[in-house]
Amino acid sequence: MKKVTKTTLKAKKTKFDSTDALINRELSWLSFARRVLALVEDPDLPLLERVKFAGIMGMLHDEFAMKRMGGLKRRMKKTKPSRGGLSLEEELRACRIELQRQSLLVSRLVHDKLMPALAKVGIPILNYKDLNKKQSSQMKRYFRKSVAPVLTPLAVDVSHPFPFIANLGLNIAVIIKDAKKNQNRFVRVKVPTNLPRWIPLPKDPGFVPLEQVIASNLKMLFHKAHRIECYFFRVTRIGKDDPWERGILQGPAADLTPGSIIAMVTNELTARKFAGVVRLQVSEEMPEKLQSWIVKQLKADIKDLESTQGLLGLADLMKFQVSGHPELRDPPHEPVSHPRVRRLNPDHPEEIFNEIRRGDILLHHPYHSFDSSTLHFLKCAALDPQVLAIKLTVYRTNSDSPVLQTLMEASQRGKQVSALVEITARFDEASNMSWGKRMERAGVHVVYGMERLKTHVKAALVVRAEEGGIRHYFHVGTGNYHPGTARIYEDLGILSCDPELGIEIATLFNELTGAVKSPGYKKLLVAPDNMFKRFTKLLRREIQHRQNGRPCGIRAKMNQLQDPRMIGELYRAGQAGVPISLNVRGLCCLRAGVPRLSKNIRVFSTIGRFLEHGRIYRFENGGDPEFFIGSADWMRRNLSSRKECIMPVKDPHIKLELEQILGIFENDNCSAWDMQPDSTYVRRHHGKREECRAAQKVFINLSGVYPEKRFPDRKSARRRLSGRKARVPK
Repeated sequence: MKKVTKTTLKAKKTKFDSTDALINRELSWLSFARRVLALVEDPDLPLLERVKFAGIMGMLHDEFAMKRMGGLKRRMKKTKPSRGGLSLEEELRACRIELQRQSLLVSRLVHDKLMPALAKVGIPILNYKDLNKKQSSQMKRYFRKSVAPVLTPLAVDVSHPFPFIANLGLNIAVIIKDAKKNQNRFVRVKVPTNLPRWIPLPKDPGFVPLEQVIASNLKMLFHKAHRIECYFFRVTRIGKDDPWERGILQGPAADLTPGSIIAMVTNELTARKFAGVVRLQVSEEMPEKLQSWIVKQLKADIKDLESTQGLLGLADLMKFQVSGHPELRDPPHEPVSHPRVRRLNPDHPEEIFNEIRRGDILLHHPYHSFDSSTLHFLKCAALDPQVLAIKLTVYRTNSDSPVLQTLMEASQRGKQVSALVEITARFDEASNMSWGKRMERAGVHVVYGMERLKTHVKAALVVRAEEGGIRHYFHVGTGNYHPGTARIYEDLGILSCDPELGIEIATLFNELTGAVKSPGYKKLLVAPDNMFKRFTKLLRREIQHRQNGRPCGIRAKMNQLQDPRMIGELYRAGQAGVPISLNVRGLCCLRAGVPRLSKNIRVFSTIGRFLEHGRIYRFENGGDPEFFIGSADWMRRNLSSRKECIMPVKDPHIKLELEQILGIFENDNCSAWDMQPDSTYVRRHHGKREECRAAQKVFINLSGVYPEKRFPDRKSARRRLSGRKARVPK
């Protein structure tokens, strides 16, 4: 059979970047939000989980408006069509329509379904006007003692300009009627963010929204007012691009003086506070005349006005915490220690290194405990006297991070400790700069990102002196070193001491911290150095296997798929007959199952209680499958404008575990959604006599099982990977 060459690959020219071949990125993201919205609608989910997902929808919509719609507004002066074939004006209009449609659906679900259901089970969110006299008196006392002292009413008149309205803050538009002067006065009252949004009734079940407590008791602040009217509004401002991805400071004349990136990011944070308005939500009771006046004062576009039924700021539903009621939640999940680390003695730090030398360890969070695996690895490195150096990348972490505390402790013990802190991680810039300064004071060598490249690498390196010489132990993962998100994000990581990979990880850290250009990577896939070329080579190799009659196939799991070049390569492979299965959680610009374009490509999305965040890439390779995991999605930014790292998987046991993970996702018949040829998604449902195989539930059941018990020996694992799929337990 004819072999594939560069000539034959280019022989059939197909416009893979045409309107018909690519889904608009922003509309694809909103399609993902629609799938999350279905969980708010799902009556089979526990009630408080539906409430949580309603809060997640509010957060997603806020982020989309700030980042994506805000980005479109910034680029409005350009006339070049987007990859989806729309002009920027058309794209913004389509996004606005769909966002407002989804927002209306969520608001109605909360108002018409979730709030009555909460009342029925005895934990109502009450409207202030529905309180009885006793409850109303309780809220008045709370307002007088705890709320009124915090408030700062700001009037608008000849002497007082319209006040600045902060991003995502909830505000009360107060109209004070003065009967004597026969005029109205506008006063803005900001709802404090340092008080609970949901105020519990002292002696009765139920909660009252803070803004309603304030609005109903403003007479205490405006004693002489003849009449008071109150309406709620909320502003979303454009979220600034991160500096590297927007392209600033990239020219040859750019001022990149030492430390200038810190000043640059500080300026960006200041600018973000005063950015233009991209969305204005108002309560539906607000008169149209007042709506128009507020739009004018904010210098906003009337098209960005969104009249909302019921509560504003639904993201705060994620903070709706009630005690008890386990029947209204998913069964509690507590991560278990990986079987290979569960018996390690924390007082003997050398044991973790002995265990890693026995063979690589695959960690699957949140099913495996982050604390007893990755964090334990770093703590042991800090304590072990044979460890000479520790290096780590920091993209996002929590305010009291035990990971960074461990690095500081290691430095104080005399070890060489380096941390690359990416301070352009969107919405975590201030926190990361604060941590960087704290670590510097503790003696840690801190580097604030790379020049002209955002660093998205997820890696840790431990250098240890042993009898045979220096050995590199390392962790490469798909998630941040964040103990909090490790409990709610699905992520993967590998602990290893492979000599070849260890040397390349060390080379990567030298490049990250020392700005020393690497001579090249033979094993690692590193963006923007060689990742796109290596992935392209792997994809085209599958076409060659297909042409030569050998086993072929591509299976991958990622967060997003957008890069037009990668999509074009996938289309070529699919048209050559290579079977392709892609598990893409979020936006996907590839059209799957379209005749003459992608009939051999399948795309599905898994959505559940944990955020799917892991990346796995598998290539059949003629019957000898190759696996890769790491930090990068197939997005243009990941492949071209970020520092990313993908590692090859060598251990046959781990290959079989990854094979099983991919199979469990593919066999999911409850929480997976299949893309249709028209780019819509249809949720899978199991039959009445069929057992539910929701992937995340399967992983919870498997998390404590030794890999060796599933796959007894390495030879067996290698045989089972050669030409046969791993058996997937139901």
